[in-house]
Amino acid sequence: MLKRFLSITFLLVSFFAQAQVLKPVKWNFSVKEISETEAELTLKASIETAWHLYAQDIPPDGPIPTTFKFNKSKDFELVGKVTEPKPIEEVDNMFGMTIKYFYGNVPFKQKIKIKSKGEFIITGELEFMACNDKTCIPPEVVEFSFVINKGKTGSIEAVKDTTGAGSTIPADTLKKKIDSLAVASAQTPDDGECHVKTFNGASAETKGEFSYWGFMLLAFLAGLAALLTPCVFPMIPMTVTFFLKTAETRKIAIRNGILYGLSIIAIYTLAGTLVSVLVGPEFANWLSTHWLPNILFFVIFMVFGASFLGMFEITLPSSWVNAIDKKADKGGIAGLIFMAFTLVLVSFSCTGPIVGGILVESARGEFFKPMLGMFAFSLAFALPFSLFAIFPNWLSNLPKSGGWLNSVKVTLGFLELALGLKFLSIADQTYHWGILDREINIALWIVIFSLLGLYFLGKIKTPHDSPIHHVSVPRIILALVTFSFVVYLIPGMFGAPLKVLSGYLPPQATHDFDLTAKTAGNKTCGQPLYGDILHLPHNLNGYFDYEQGMACAKELGKPVFIDFTGHGCVNCREMEANVWSDPAVLKILREDFVVIALYVDDKTELPENDWYVSKYDGKKKKTIGAQNADFQICSFDNNAQPYYITLDHKGELLHIPTAYNLEVSDFLKFLNDAKAEFAKR
Repeated sequence: MLKRFLSITFLLVSFFAQAQVLKPVKWNFSVKEISETEAELTLKASIETAWHLYAQDIPPDGPIPTTFKFNKSKDFELVGKVTEPKPIEEVDNMFGMTIKYFYGNVPFKQKIKIKSKGEFIITGELEFMACNDKTCIPPEVVEFSFVINKGKTGSIEAVKDTTGAGSTIPADTLKKKIDSLAVASAQTPDDGECHVKTFNGASAETKGEFSYWGFMLLAFLAGLAALLTPCVFPMIPMTVTFFLKTAETRKIAIRNGILYGLSIIAIYTLAGTLVSVLVGPEFANWLSTHWLPNILFFVIFMVFGASFLGMFEITLPSSWVNAIDKKADKGGIAGLIFMAFTLVLVSFSCTGPIVGGILVESARGEFFKPMLGMFAFSLAFALPFSLFAIFPNWLSNLPKSGGWLNSVKVTLGFLELALGLKFLSIADQTYHWGILDREINIALWIVIFSLLGLYFLGKIKTPHDSPIHHVSVPRIILALVTFSFVVYLIPGMFGAPLKVLSGYLPPQATHDFDLTAKTAGNKTCGQPLYGDILHLPHNLNGYFDYEQGMACAKELGKPVFIDFTGHGCVNCREMEANVWSDPAVLKILREDFVVIALYVDDKTELPENDWYVSKYDGKKKKTIGAQNADFQICSFDNNAQPYYITLDHKGELLHIPTAYNLEVSDFLKFLNDAKAEFAKR
């Protein structure tokens, strides 16, 4: 107690010595009727930059905690205690203890049970204490009043009691003040609609005035880019294996290939457009990050990998085989559609972010343009698979000495095992299971590709391999390539970035034994929210909550750099490994910006009092990722990642946003132009 008394006395003396009246915290009060018998009272603190407000749960010898007292009445009953968001928790050097506190805007909420049938008033008072790094204000008591007008829906602004301690504001006086507040609030931009930010009159989404042909060309190029994602590569051996069994003649192979390609295009176009209209663009995010589809895909690839290695054979059901024998056309089309659907379903978990912009167009009601875009995207995506389907006999026509085809199949089996880990990694990162960190993934790859190299040298044999009397030159070359890749992987166990594989491996921040780690050096304003589960690359310091990051930017006088990213975002990892790692880029991010990383796919559920209903789609947002994704769509009209934003302290754009671009010079220009605009303002 003596330590607490001396600390507070010193702070208060320092405060009064400044000879000024400080009001760093403003309070607003509102009530929302949940049902006829239940309502929620919100007491929101708006804290000025560089100041912080203490939480309710503070050690006895610490500063004054924030407390709430409601005057008892027969008209209502409190339900539980006052709830608060998750506070920042760190050691306070002034008090010499771990203390919980808040920055920015903090809503405290209290649920009540309504007992009265008419209108009544709830009164009470709160006490709080606010400090910054240099001083504190004395503990302050604020009285409040709420009007409960049963039967009316929506939120009603309550008026703070300023008539004196312990007094009661008449109901008619409160009504007049509430009416005036309602008129004022109607003039604010919070009208239940999304307001997309612009830069010099241009939308944040840098749409440009493309013609339909230009839009289709971009979508076609996006389809070609999607072929390079790790979810698509493993589908190639499945396609080859399936069509090797069904292509009896050249005519059948051509027919199958064309129908296969058309099936892919039809499924992608119809499914993508319908999904975007019916369930919104967030479905792509769900499919690419939720544990259920990713674990399912992981199991599928492990099963196919085991099958290719000779553990068992995957064959069509006998009823399908009989149907194909009796009516080849009908059975063949059914099998083609099944394979096309499998390809679309599995690959969509990686291609979803790429077609995110098209899905947003669909969700806004523009049908023709996104249908053309999805058609062009799927056309580029289907072409290589159609070629594999038309010419599967390229493999079967090769010399079959030594079981060459089975060797190809076994090789593809090892690749299935390696690439299938990507799906488990996405689920692991999104839900913070901690079972497949970066070094574990690399270790598994080292083992898998070492076994593949030994297989090429004939040291390992699978059940269906033919005897190897000598190692051929092609096998020796393949073994050299494979073991060279293993040697390349080994430094990764100690923290080497392995830039070529950045999109396939878990992020560098999950590496426990990183000898390359360097001190970040960039200044921040305290412990970041969610910093225990979320991380920035290259040991950068930053934030994972928009409001906390903005408050720090105001305190430090720096512009804001927002990184809309995701655990399952392949292109995000490539940008971080190949662009962010550039010394010039890192220097600017460390010294000139406050970095905020907003993960759109994180499944960490927030406290119920932090949930809200989206202005964009009317759905309740409960998780960190859902709220960040909603913020990106509603404020910037975009849902693809990576997406980079620069803002000033008013939350206004400093530059047209940018996205995936591996040109370091372009990214540097983006950052430098934003810095110049910030300095000008």
